Amino acid sequence: MANILNIETSTAVCSVALSSDGQVVDHRENYDGLNHATLLSQFIDDMLGTARRREMPLDAIAVSIGPGSYTGLRIGLSQAKGLAFGLDLPLIGVNTLQLLAVTAMFKEFFDDDTLYAPMIDARRMEVYTAVYKNSLEAIEPPQAMILDADSLRWLLDENHLVMMGNGAQKAMDVIKHPNAQFMPDVKPVATHMTALAEKAFRESNFIDVAYSTPLYLKDFQATVPKKKVL
Repeated sequence: MANILNIETSTAVCSVALSSDGQVVDHRENYDGLNHATLLSQFIDDMLGTARRREMPLDAIAVSIGPGSYTGLRIGLSQAKGLAFGLDLPLIGVNTLQLLAVTAMFKEFFDDDTLYAPMIDARRMEVYTAVYKNSLEAIEPPQAMILDADSLRWLLDENHLVMMGNGAQKAMDVIKHPNAQFMPDVKPVATHMTALAEKAFRESNFIDVAYSTPLYLKDFQATVPKKKVL
């Protein structure tokens, strides 16, 4: 039985969960926007307090590694690395796209041959996405995709394809296909990481505490704020 601290900061949601043997023991979530730098440390302290009170020694730290918000991913991974190093624990990296797919699977019943296309908003008409089978085998690898009316048509013509995540709202506006289903309300949160984190722990699938980096999928592009007209 593994006790795991799960950290999810890849989107506007900031969340932390303490799990034991895949079951959530305690958690904290905030949906108000990108307040990760302010909230994350307190959420983690709360979960560490719960672990101490319940005499649950931690076995690993799990963190979402992207794709997603550049700032959110950096904050989450930095905190997770610090904890893993300070507590001498292994570090688990959870792919955010797989997390969204698993969340959709748990939220609603689908046939075994259904395909899943998690989508994270990457600004304008671009999303971070991939396509998975029910087993999480990738049909399309993680990538940045500009959506249009023909996006994923080669799969939609032959398969029921579920699109979920905050990028799925964009897909709803341009992809009109009878085999398409949209779940834009599905969000990546720490309480839904437990199954993937537990599986990674059992398989000793850990990432390097010192050198691991977020899965950005594309280079960061800084922008210059527009000057206000006085």
